[in-house]
Amino acid sequence: MSFLFSSCSSKTFKLKKNIPEGSHQYELLKHAEATLGSENLRQAVMLPEGEDLNEWIAVNTVDFFNQINMLHETITEFCTEASCPVMSAGPRYEYHWADGTNIKKPIKCSAPKYIDYLMTWVQDQLDDETLFPSKIGVPFPKNFMSVAKTILKRLFRVYGHIYHQHFDSVMQLQEEAHLNTSFKHFIFFDQEFNLIDRCELAPLQELIEEFGSKDR
Repeated sequence: MSFLFSSCSSKTFKLKKNIPEGSHQYELLKHAEATLGSENLRQAVMLPEGEDLNEWIAVNTVDFFNQINMLHETITEFCTEASCPVMSAGPRYEYHWADGTNIKKPIKCSAPKYIDYLMTWVQDQLDDETLFPSKIGVPFPKNFMSVAKTILKRLFRVYGHIYHQHFDSVMQLQEEAHLNTSFKHFIFFDQEFNLIDRCELAPLQELIEEFGSKDR
């Protein structure tokens, strides 16, 4: 299987502000980290008893955004306008960017540019208190789940690009275990809550099935 990733200049590294310590979301994040340490990823992604589903989805979406940013940052020198002139995940899948606001008509662009657009857009969503409220008692909007699904769908494309285009570089950097664990966590979370359409996962379907079979 040939693998890929899209890397970009360091300006694309955007880290979500930390979840406030002492907040309920912070406690949820700590719970997630503790269960991840158990190495049982199927258990780690489950909704903790008595917790709000939207809040659990929100906390993990922030965490995946941060993880993917850090993974991408490790290989930015290998993904350039010249090496990755289109945003793709293998020869059969190419992605064009549109956010519905600043860029309404999908545009073809390089992988670094696409990822820059994507990470900027995701951070804008995460920083919007009307979409991702961080204060206790503030309700999530009715369209929250739809927004979260779109974010995760688009973040998956970065994993797809890394595996299909830059996996050799990931191996050279000895980061494959980190990448595989992060992606496995991401996929198990998606499967637990049915967040991404199956057709969107096609570029990495073989790998997803392999992870699933090893977990049985």
